[in-house]
Amino acid sequence: MAAAKETQEEHDTSPENVDDANSKPRFESINCLPEQSIKTLEEDEEELFKMRAKLFRFACENGLREWKERGTGDVKLLKHKEKGTIRLLMRRDKTLKICANHYITPFMELKPSAGSDRAWVWNTLGDFADESLKPEVLAIRFLNAENAQKFKAAFEDCRKEVEERGKKAGEGCFLSFYPLKMSSANIPRLPVLCS
Repeated sequence: MAAAKETQEEHDTSPENVDDANSKPRFESINCLPEQSIKTLEEDEEELFKMRAKLFRFACENGLREWKERGTGDVKLLKHKEKGTIRLLMRRDKTLKICANHYITPFMELKPSAGSDRAWVWNTLGDFADESLKPEVLAIRFLNAENAQKFKAAFEDCRKEVEERGKKAGEGCFLSFYPLKMSSANIPRLPVLCS
């Protein structure tokens, strides 16, 4: 009987008998993974502009024509260090998924969104955000009108730089990829972007 009492005291888990060092579980990793560098394909590009914004695309699906939100995040204007091409890239905040990825062309024109001084609308003949080339009508909205004007100034500077580079290289290099100039008749009538 005395032996049974001693065994019970040894396994007693009352607060007086529990050692603090033994009560915390310890987990050690089985495998040590080496640290890997992830390439974003932005390493060879110079950042000309970066600002937080919300992006929309104009969708015509199932007979409905409406603005759909693409995401919120940092919009960047990136210039390739060797090629000199400039592209607009935007990734969503938490997932870093690409929601806009297209080259700036001499034919792009920013137009103010109806009823808003902090939003711009433009169209592109080739957006690669969904990993396939397709034309899009995009709208971007900033926190305030001052930020929207900074974006417009940077966008226009990039557009002019691309246009001048295309003229120096000859008309065939850039115009063969974008043969048609988009007119305002091709852009759908845009509603006011809600806050």
